[in-house]
Amino acid sequence: MSLFIDKEKMYPCLKTKLVDIELIEANDYNPNNVAPQQLKLLKHSIQEDGFTMPIVCFLDKGKNKYIIVDGFHRYKVGKILKLSQLPISVIDKEIKDRMASTIRHNRARGEHQVDLQSNIVAELFILGWTDQEIGIHLGMQADEVLRLKQKTGIAEIFKNHEYSNSWE
Repeated sequence: MSLFIDKEKMYPCLKTKLVDIELIEANDYNPNNVAPQQLKLLKHSIQEDGFTMPIVCFLDKGKNKYIIVDGFHRYKVGKILKLSQLPISVIDKEIKDRMASTIRHNRARGEHQVDLQSNIVAELFILGWTDQEIGIHLGMQADEVLRLKQKTGIAEIFKNHEYSNSWE
């Protein structure tokens, strides 16, 4: 049985469209950071191959802007190249699901900054996800979620945490 019964949700890439670059903006939670050499390589790749993947966005109707979920560095290269339009595909999800999508995309590609990822884990917890939900949605083991929560130093996110007997 397929998890995706709704074809629109399964294949947002089939509805890729070009939008004015001024209508796109970065999200305020992405922990991914690319070294200058990698950004240079991405720029070269786009110059040689074009945009082979759309930028994944959410349409914020209140702002009339497309907020980046995945593809910030492709967006950044588009700005460097002074492009007027960029290809996007749009997903329609709540903020916690968009944050999880960003982390999944980042983790599927490689490393990103631990401090910023810790902040997202804390934010998802504050938004109502359990450690187990965070682990499932971000592809993390329970001990990784715990370590990232500890990194934030926010006592509130441990208020109802159950510790193992070995901690007693």
